[in-house]
Amino acid sequence: MDVRLPKIGDNADSGTVVSILVKPGDVIAVGQTIIELEMEKAVAPIPASAGGTVGAIKVKEGDKISVGTVILTVEGPPGAASAAAAPTVKAAASRPVQRAVSVADDDDEVSLADDGEDGPTPGASPYVRKVARELGIKLGRVAGSGNGGRVLITDLARHVSRLEKAVARAGRYADEPKGLHFPLVGTDFSVFGPVTSEPLTALRKVISARMVENSVTLAHVAQFDDADMSRIEALRKQFKADYEKAGAKLTPTPFIIKALVAALKKHPKFNASLNEVAETLVIKHHYHIGIAVDTDAGLLVPVIKDADKKSLLEIAKELAAIAEKARDRKLGADDMKGGTFTISNQGAIGGGHFTPIVNKPEVAIIGIGKTSQKPVVTVDGKIEARPLMPLTVSYDHRVIDGGGAARFTVDLVQALQEFPESEVKL
Repeated sequence: MDVRLPKIGDNADSGTVVSILVKPGDVIAVGQTIIELEMEKAVAPIPASAGGTVGAIKVKEGDKISVGTVILTVEGPPGAASAAAAPTVKAAASRPVQRAVSVADDDDEVSLADDGEDGPTPGASPYVRKVARELGIKLGRVAGSGNGGRVLITDLARHVSRLEKAVARAGRYADEPKGLHFPLVGTDFSVFGPVTSEPLTALRKVISARMVENSVTLAHVAQFDDADMSRIEALRKQFKADYEKAGAKLTPTPFIIKALVAALKKHPKFNASLNEVAETLVIKHHYHIGIAVDTDAGLLVPVIKDADKKSLLEIAKELAAIAEKARDRKLGADDMKGGTFTISNQGAIGGGHFTPIVNKPEVAIIGIGKTSQKPVVTVDGKIEARPLMPLTVSYDHRVIDGGGAARFTVDLVQALQEFPESEVKL
């Protein structure tokens, strides 16, 4: 019997195989995860639609498959196969798995053992698998808190902190990662003074997991500079009334977007994604700019699609519209998909340089601080007060080297400081 890729969701009918969790000869049950499929920014476990003994596996890691594609074949009568698989699953569930390091839910009760066996390999994203592999952690020993027992990056952090505590109490080293210092979880802070507690929202949990994943799996480096915004401020003052009549507010952000697109066209590696499965760099020839929006619920990143094809006025109007939708929690999934580069602009709040975390699968992001008057020495040796905007380029060093980042930053600053008036005129 052929086991095919089922319909996954309303807007998901294809994806890339990132891991295969079974092999020929394995006995599987209906509903058991057989592969993991990467779609946009999510990785989904794909269950078996039939049980039996795995015959031939028809896909390999890195393959792009769509609904109806044959994943594998199973052998044996469907009823007998399911019955044969069921005891295996039941036995695995009922038999307690002894792990090399076992830690009770209560962090005060920990014990070490050297002769334990690994549990069954749970589901996890390719990034979590990569981090676990680099840290030397076997996923079968990690308790997953995701759907269906999937292991999240936060589960790895929790596992490591418990290992550290277990090792410290035992007074010796174990054959697990050492020297890693994740904050302990479950600490009762009320013993130190008054506290209040509030539950994390679903959005905050997603943001938390993504930020930890991005910060751990990317080689972050930051490049700092300041852009003289004198010309842009003059253009804003000159055309402010015209834009208001056209129904738009002329803020610095549309200028930053247009200047950024110009710099990205000169440096295409910054508008790319690293395919870690195929080991290729995907250069994108479209410019969809994500704008990080601060809302009461948390950080959202709607995307300005095809920014290179839109006028300054169109971008200004679209920015106002998506910011309002973000604050009202009316953004749809499509509004936040497909970004190729992200801007995090804190200028309206205040502060100077900061180092934003790259929004994976992008390879770079810029952080904008508050523009303020500062003394500048001009070419003729005079000191003048100029509006300087602090700017940070955070990038993935696996893809971009320091020299390339410096050149990109110089070109971006130049595009801001020499912004053409023709781009602003209505």
